[in-house]
Amino acid sequence: MKWAQLIKNGQFMRYALILLLGVFVGVGVTLERSVHAERAAAKPADQPLPIDELRTFTEVFSRIKADYVEPVEDKKLLRDAIQGMLAGLDPHSSFLDPEGFKEIRVGTEGEFGGLGIEVTMEDGFVKVVSPIEDTPAARAGLKTGDLIIRLDSKAVKGMALNDAVKQMRGKPGSDIVLTVVREGQPKPLTFTLTRAVIKIQSVKHRMLENGFGYVRITQFQANTGDGLKDALAKLKLQNKANLTGLVLDLRNNPGGVLNAAVAVSDAFLTSGLIVYTEGRVADAELKFSATPADLINGAPMVVLVNGGSASASEIVAGALQDHKRAVIMGTKTFGKGSVQTILPMSGGSALKITTARYYTPNGRSIQATGILPDVVTEEAKVTKRDKAAGEESLKEADLPGHIEGKGKEKPSAKKDVPSVKLDTAGEDYQLQEALNLLKGISIFRAQKP
Repeated sequence: MKWAQLIKNGQFMRYALILLLGVFVGVGVTLERSVHAERAAAKPADQPLPIDELRTFTEVFSRIKADYVEPVEDKKLLRDAIQGMLAGLDPHSSFLDPEGFKEIRVGTEGEFGGLGIEVTMEDGFVKVVSPIEDTPAARAGLKTGDLIIRLDSKAVKGMALNDAVKQMRGKPGSDIVLTVVREGQPKPLTFTLTRAVIKIQSVKHRMLENGFGYVRITQFQANTGDGLKDALAKLKLQNKANLTGLVLDLRNNPGGVLNAAVAVSDAFLTSGLIVYTEGRVADAELKFSATPADLINGAPMVVLVNGGSASASEIVAGALQDHKRAVIMGTKTFGKGSVQTILPMSGGSALKITTARYYTPNGRSIQATGILPDVVTEEAKVTKRDKAAGEESLKEADLPGHIEGKGKEKPSAKKDVPSVKLDTAGEDYQLQEALNLLKGISIFRAQKP
């Protein structure tokens, strides 16, 4: 049966395997299995096929087969056409060949080989979204916004993202040289990275001072909610009492699994909506609400975010901000408010396609806008820089072809104006200011009659 007839009859199996909220699948993406739901075959659209456009496609296909300077396999032409069709939608939709699909499933186990870096494509080059903490990429000094132009001696321009990812992956212990263009640097930079087995510990914790705890979430995996509960229990035990205050650090957290973001938000909320999603099909419309327990019994919270905080991180920050449960501190977030669904296809391949937008409890769409903190504090800088020529964080709105947000916020929803703006420098000044703010809140609470 011909492709056109198959499409017309709607004979394609579609399964929603994983609901993903991570920034574009790249070298270091670590996503866990989230929502498993079998989806019925889509009802054929009650619209005629675009016969003229399909005829043009077949004519172009035939011309390439007949006239291109070298023979090209049908399989390659069709695969490239599919990839181009998806790339034209938005930066997060893509076609996964069997190997690419396997890599995503390997990544969901929280352990994989590579460099530890979240990437996307921009203008034909690989662009760094965020280096993952405690990985070769982070230790080498790669930064958000870096543009990778060479992998060893091979130019990246024109290379498909999946091909670039494959080249950056490799045997642990082997080296690769990345040539990087960084804004504000007159010449390209070179980094020699040693590939390693990337093991992601999604939740880390410690006491900052007596009564004040610190939890850092590096990525949202399926077990992150349980990891957070364990971390809070250990902090309470170490403090020998309930916490006086908590800093939740989501800086440079590129996202991950929707259910994990809901679990983290629910740990601190006692009622109300956490997040909801809307799309064109019924399966894309989801709502998640909080359960009664607050694991720190209403103790004040500060959530740290920055330009590398994306997607699932923004769900947590948005929910806690809308419910006025925490003070959001840092710099504006990445701005990825879309949901991707993996649809396995025949032959072991899969389709990763954007199926919904997500909204905060007050109806805010974060897509391409991000979350503005309540208290804006710049990250610590060793030397003073000219803001006009300095580094700028990569945002969702900077990605070519990004979809627009559709806000439905209530009149009382958070506006794009910070309550306070602080400018200073120092070693992890943001964390120090978060601790100072928590101390101030606890003193104020203690003095209230």
